[in-house]
Amino acid sequence: MIDTSVASGDERRPLIVVTAPVDRALLDQAFPRIVYRNHGTQGGDLRSSEASDVLASADAAVVELDRVGEADLDAAPNLKLLVVCRANPVNVDMAACAKRDVRVATTPGRNADSTADVTMGLMLEALRRLPSAEHWMASEPWRESDVFEPYRRFRGRTLSCCTVGVVGYGHVGRAVVRRLLGFGARVLVWSRHNHEAELPAGVAQVALDELLATSDVVTLHLPATPQTIGMIGARELGLMRPDALLVNTARASLLDEAAIVEALRSRRIAGAAFDVFFKEPLPADHPLRALAAASAADPTAPTVVLTPHIGGASDDVITVQTRMAIAALRHLTV
Repeated sequence: MIDTSVASGDERRPLIVVTAPVDRALLDQAFPRIVYRNHGTQGGDLRSSEASDVLASADAAVVELDRVGEADLDAAPNLKLLVVCRANPVNVDMAACAKRDVRVATTPGRNADSTADVTMGLMLEALRRLPSAEHWMASEPWRESDVFEPYRRFRGRTLSCCTVGVVGYGHVGRAVVRRLLGFGARVLVWSRHNHEAELPAGVAQVALDELLATSDVVTLHLPATPQTIGMIGARELGLMRPDALLVNTARASLLDEAAIVEALRSRRIAGAAFDVFFKEPLPADHPLRALAAASAADPTAPTVVLTPHIGGASDDVITVQTRMAIAALRHLTV
């Protein structure tokens, strides 16, 4: 849809091409000329999107997954601002934008609270063996002759009695720390940067090896960079306590996949919960699926919880990123 209204006189209002999921009502209130496309078909080149016919007149674009390269910028010669609804604009040719004086804005932290919520959910599921209990309720009789059987079978751990190691102290890591403090957990943080002066009371920054060796739960919240890819491998997993759990809602590549599978198979650690995987969708024959199935069927097996990369799957994320995009777009001049 294109709203072709103009401002008073002959002044043309900025034309904004939007291919990212947005809160349309918020954008409509802020800007009069907007082009929308089907959000479900993101991921191609911007010039191939449903907004391609108006790119030549666009002053700004708001994208999420669409690729923006030299040819896309050539198709939008008037573009002055590109808003990328993600923290790291890996789908954008930044050098090409700089060459054309196209300013690039991002939306860091847009899904921090949503991902932190999922992190806490996975942590609690693993600590309290909830998948096994749910499987048992669906497949086994709860006998009147032994009403306390599940109380014995599915005994777990209480988060307030745990030490949780948070690896990474960016937007998501900070949101997880806030939640953990609300649960009364003892919290350790590792980061490549010194945050000691800003840490909340009850939170300590420690070396990674110390965090791994002393935490009941280790949760990963780092971006994938040359320095972080594969940083949790066999050596690091070997430092963890045998009763400890690992949670990853960040990037699969932070882990050595073979090493974590072996650590679970050999019961080197007590369990793990994942929302991200090396290959998505996760193949049907992937060993993590077998480990999760064994975990659900047998509460004595290592606890393995899997969710299909839904950390940011919240309507509220769209609202947050729309507001951040509007803030960037308000600086647009034509």
